[in-house]
Amino acid sequence: MKEIVLDTETTGLSIKDGHRIVEIGCIELDDLVPTRNIFHFYLNPERKVSEKAFEVHGYSDEFLSTKPKFEEIADEFLDFIKDKKIIIHNAEFDIGHLNNELSLVSKPKINISNVIDTLELARNKFPGSGISLDALCRRFRIDNSKREKHTALIDCDLLAKVYINLIDQKEPTLNLVEDNKTKFSFSKGGLEYYKRVITPSEEELKNHNEFLKKDLKKNYF
Repeated sequence: MKEIVLDTETTGLSIKDGHRIVEIGCIELDDLVPTRNIFHFYLNPERKVSEKAFEVHGYSDEFLSTKPKFEEIADEFLDFIKDKKIIIHNAEFDIGHLNNELSLVSKPKINISNVIDTLELARNKFPGSGISLDALCRRFRIDNSKREKHTALIDCDLLAKVYINLIDQKEPTLNLVEDNKTKFSFSKGGLEYYKRVITPSEEELKNHNEFLKKDLKKNYF
């Protein structure tokens, strides 16, 4: 099953005040394992970034002025998320801003029924406890030391790991090995994922079967 972990950064909090998206990051998961598919753009919001937002993500007006506008990447974005569940932390905020951007360029809005909000999952799982992304990283012992600023791809990377823990699934093993026969990896946007696959030899399988026979005989006969 393919899912999309998504995060945005904006010029400010309120759509009513005309705030816009300045960054979209998406990482695709296939059965909870990150794939090679990443969607990431910095965007020209066509307005100034608020001081508070700049403190959060650090994207200046000058930096964003040379980036594409949302209307230029809207179709590619919709194609990327099409027919996939979307994983977001505090979905009300991100979906609100995304649907505002889509409506401004006369594109179909995202159906909230296709969204899984990890903030709600965490609230139900840990009532009364801290449920921010940083708090959940601490709870699940996920290294978030690279999160000096809120940036979409780093937050997606962390959220993917948090999500796996929230739904009580074992996180795919990260194994920095050099043997190309036993590793799958990709690197894009500063993120690297490894999934090691170990195939037992015929001798190992034979020894394992002999062990099982001895263990069964010992316990049941």
